[in-house]
Amino acid sequence: MNYRKFICGAVIAGFTIGSAIAQQVTRIVVPFAAGGGTDQYCRILAQELGKHGMNVIIENKPGASGILAADYVARAKPDGQTVLVSSLGTLANNSVLYEKLPYDPAKDFAPVTQIAYQPAIIVGRTDLPYQNIKEMVEYAKKNPGKINRGSPGAAILTNLAPMVFEKNLGISTTHIPFNGDSPAVQALLGGQIDIHGTSITGSLPYIQAGKLRVLGVMDTHRLPQLPDAPTFQEQGYDMVATLWYSLSVPAGTPKDSIDRLNKAVNQVIADPAFVTRARAIGMEPRGGTPQELSKFVKLESDRWLPVLQSLNLPKQAH
Repeated sequence: MNYRKFICGAVIAGFTIGSAIAQQVTRIVVPFAAGGGTDQYCRILAQELGKHGMNVIIENKPGASGILAADYVARAKPDGQTVLVSSLGTLANNSVLYEKLPYDPAKDFAPVTQIAYQPAIIVGRTDLPYQNIKEMVEYAKKNPGKINRGSPGAAILTNLAPMVFEKNLGISTTHIPFNGDSPAVQALLGGQIDIHGTSITGSLPYIQAGKLRVLGVMDTHRLPQLPDAPTFQEQGYDMVATLWYSLSVPAGTPKDSIDRLNKAVNQVIADPAFVTRARAIGMEPRGGTPQELSKFVKLESDRWLPVLQSLNLPKQAH
């Protein structure tokens, strides 16, 4: 045997395998349009994961309250390379709001980890005849259906929480869903809608510039980024709604692939520098184990699905 050729061949093979591993691309699929809060946060996460040796790209697949993105990931090869940015909408609410889903929220995904949370807020134009939620409620009572309210999608908490709020108070707005937060914020700035259910991430620059106003924060305390914005509770309304984001992979993904991704993500979001960047755009990093995410999704489903069912909403075709 020509050992020199054998050794050279082995070295070349080793480099080839190593190169292939290094070139593996992990796609994080965001179910919203580029530029929104979730998209911004995931791009920061992808950048930091890149520093840990991962080759990560963000792929935006907006539309149908996350159904397009969820179905895309559910059908992907279960190798840990295609990851869904999941939420209450994709993992639970869509099953109540739509006639038939192309994916099964309970069976088609495996949990990886939570990645962040933030309270829902209502923002409005600065030229409106009301400056907070309490004044908006009074206006809505006198002018039923006159307020156009945007949201990033029908199944998303920033639509559902306002719907519950309106039902409890006996008021109504005209809901206009968008394929993500960014186009909705642009429509708000352009005067096509009056108010918008959202988080502070995508709207923060416009709020700070005085172009938009926070009418109310759905949390027990004010946001540190916007200390002048009142909560719903301060205005006399018991309304708390927290947006959360997680990572899920296709069912059947090997446990070691899930564990590697979980470890890498949790290392990033625990880094103080990352936390500072996240909070600057209104996100609060939160990680955990796959098991903890699974339990959390069940708790959130048990809380919100009965509320949705009580609204008796007509089921939509996606």
